[in-house]
Amino acid sequence: MLKEFKDFILTGNVIDFAVAVILAGAVGLVVNSFVADIVMPVVGEALGGMDFADLRYVLSAAVGVEGEAGFKPENAIRYGVWINTIINLITVGFVLFIIVKAYNKTRTIEEPAPAGPTQEELLAEIRDLLKK
Repeated sequence: MLKEFKDFILTGNVIDFAVAVILAGAVGLVVNSFVADIVMPVVGEALGGMDFADLRYVLSAAVGVEGEAGFKPENAIRYGVWINTIINLITVGFVLFIIVKAYNKTRTIEEPAPAGPTQEELLAEIRDLLKK
C-alpha cells in the first residue's frame, strides 16, 4: 500500500496539480491586492470617493464601548464587501482569460500534412482502370 501511494504521489499529474494549486494561491493574492489596492480606490473615487467596503445595512447597532464589559458589536449586512468580492471575481476571470488567450497564441498546433494515396492504393486504382 505504501508503494502504491508513493507511485501515485510521484506521478506527473499529482506534482503538476500541486504546483498549479500553489501558483493559483499566489496569483490569487496578487489579483486580490490589485483589486483592493488599485481598482477599488479608482472605482470609489469615480463614484464620489465612496468605499464599497463601508456599505452595509445595519440590523442592530453596537451597544457599549469596545473592550468594555457588556459590549455587543454591530450586526449588519455588509453588501459592500460582497460588491468588492464580485468585482474581484470578474477581475480574476478577466486575468485568467488574458492568460489563457496568450497561452493559446504561443502554442503552435502542428497540423498533419494531407496524406496522398499510398503506393498500393495507386496500383489498385490503375488495375481497376485497366480492367475497365
